[in-house]
Amino acid sequence: MADAPPPQPKPGAIPRPAGRLLRPGGLLRSGEWALLGAILAAVALATLVDSNHSYWFRPLESLRDIARNTALLGIFALGAAVVIIAGGIDLAAGSMIALSGTVCATTMLALAPEAMTAFRPVGPVVVAAGCAASLLTGFLVGTLHAWLITAVRLPPFIATLATLVGLRSLARALCENATAAFTPTKSALINVADPLFKAIRDNVWIPVAVFAVLAVVTWMLLTRTVLGRHVHALGGNEQAARLAGIRTDAVKWFAYCFGAMTAALAGLFYVANESVAAPVNQGRGHELNAIAAAVVGGCSLTGGVGTIPGTVLGAIFLRVVIDAVSKVIKTGADVYEGLIVGIVVVFAVTFAQVGQLASGGRRLLPGALGVCAIPTLATFTGAVVAMMSGRLAGAAAGIMALLLLSGLRVWESRSARAVARSAP
Repeated sequence: MADAPPPQPKPGAIPRPAGRLLRPGGLLRSGEWALLGAILAAVALATLVDSNHSYWFRPLESLRDIARNTALLGIFALGAAVVIIAGGIDLAAGSMIALSGTVCATTMLALAPEAMTAFRPVGPVVVAAGCAASLLTGFLVGTLHAWLITAVRLPPFIATLATLVGLRSLARALCENATAAFTPTKSALINVADPLFKAIRDNVWIPVAVFAVLAVVTWMLLTRTVLGRHVHALGGNEQAARLAGIRTDAVKWFAYCFGAMTAALAGLFYVANESVAAPVNQGRGHELNAIAAAVVGGCSLTGGVGTIPGTVLGAIFLRVVIDAVSKVIKTGADVYEGLIVGIVVVFAVTFAQVGQLASGGRRLLPGALGVCAIPTLATFTGAVVAMMSGRLAGAAAGIMALLLLSGLRVWESRSARAVARSAP
């Protein structure tokens, strides 16, 4: 008797990707447990290498610093993760932070100019109006992104690259025009001294609580709702999602609005943390940190893959590594922040691709390109270590990298020859 054919899905039904949306076997995936172990290893290594042993002797102070910075990064990293899972990219998060803080400050300046210029409280109503204006701005920017991508048909990279540059210039122009109109002198920054913002700055657990609540809401949205399944389906295969009846343009609108509004929310916390709206430098380059946190947490830049717990752990890992380096270097650690983020992202994506490379028969160091890449990577490694730890350590690191990479190339070549001999 022939086996019965498997049941066919109903037309328009969106299947649940196994192990991607719902994970009945546990809260975290194997890669996320590994990331959690990496966080603990980074803390332990920094505790040993740091001459002051700050994590050991001042644990609460260190925890507060990491928690504050993780919350500020994590809030808009959640939005970046949703956009990436939906198959897009948002390069304008840092400029959105600057614009959000500027809109909040200029709204309060317009409603209470005397109190703002005298550094007096402006009242909860004025503060609420400024915050609402910032979130509304985030919604409008997200709508602009969705329109450029779905109606004008611009690639997401180009659309958000344009706003990356344009929104910061708009924020600076808005700040200078508002200060010229409501204060004696034109300025590129606005001081914010209201007690409500000061309370947020002094209580680190307020942004942490907001980040935690937003993470839970986003996780439930992506794993427990039809909209969440549509976001994953859109990122996995847009054409198939459209044929299945999903309104892909509407899902993109949601994703980009969510990403812009989380950046706007983060901008409010940046204003509170720094007591100033400074569109020139506020949030500059932070969009790459958000994308890095999402990618390190397991989001695929090709779309359709990613989890909120992974993004949260990615943000924690990124901030722990940056904080650990600052503890070890002591002076001028911020110079290396961008370098650290870049290295972490490259390693995270490389490790994620190792299995695919092995199964597909591809090599990390192929042919002449691999031969040239080995001294390049070794020189880069030695230079970085030399700048951070001294010439002797840099030379040792460069030689070690050269030997390891050369050994990897030899192993790959032998493995390729063995596979070729065993092939029929």
